[in-house]
Amino acid sequence: MDFTIGGIRDMRSGSRRRGRTSESTTVAEYTGLWGWDVVPGARATRGSGGGRNECSCGDHGCSSPGAHPLTFTPGVPAGATLDDAAAAWERVPGAAVLLSVGRSFDILEVSEYAGGHALVRLERMGLPLGPVAVTPHGRAQFFVAPGAAAELPELLYRMGWDDAELDLNCLGPGDHITAPPSDLGGLGPVRWLRPPTLDTARPPHARLVLGTLAYLSHRAGA
Repeated sequence: MDFTIGGIRDMRSGSRRRGRTSESTTVAEYTGLWGWDVVPGARATRGSGGGRNECSCGDHGCSSPGAHPLTFTPGVPAGATLDDAAAAWERVPGAAVLLSVGRSFDILEVSEYAGGHALVRLERMGLPLGPVAVTPHGRAQFFVAPGAAAELPELLYRMGWDDAELDLNCLGPGDHITAPPSDLGGLGPVRWLRPPTLDTARPPHARLVLGTLAYLSHRAGA
């Protein structure tokens, strides 16, 4: 990586931030400090006459307005510097910040209700946890080690949850999530329930949190 934790502190100072957007600073933290790949995303715009949201990608029939990567511009890879992030975001002003899933982490997603209760329980148990985000439409996203999407059916089978109806999804390679503090589909900003830190940036294996998430997701559905 091209800058250190001390570099992040300097980056946040007023002298380093002049001329740079808050989005590029956020992107630089995600890529340089946490080692995540970032992709510029579309934004949702209010339709004419107050109708449904439209997408900044220009496709009037877009099925995911404001919630997908922009296809005409490259992403910002893990390890990119602040200058790299600023230059990339200058080319796509107003883009949403999306994270690529599958290389540094996969995502276990449950309802915000189940996720909030699971987070409290897991913290009380003292289990290692990664970051946890919550979307404006009520989904909690737990960062877990990559490979969870491929292993999920086997893990649920071994834990006895394979036949249960669970409001639990797993995102893996090829998927993207909208990252805080970007807006998701015109519904509002994504926020952190448990932000990335030096202790949480390396996510745990899915099996350490899956049992609790499955149980509380099942109980919430029941």
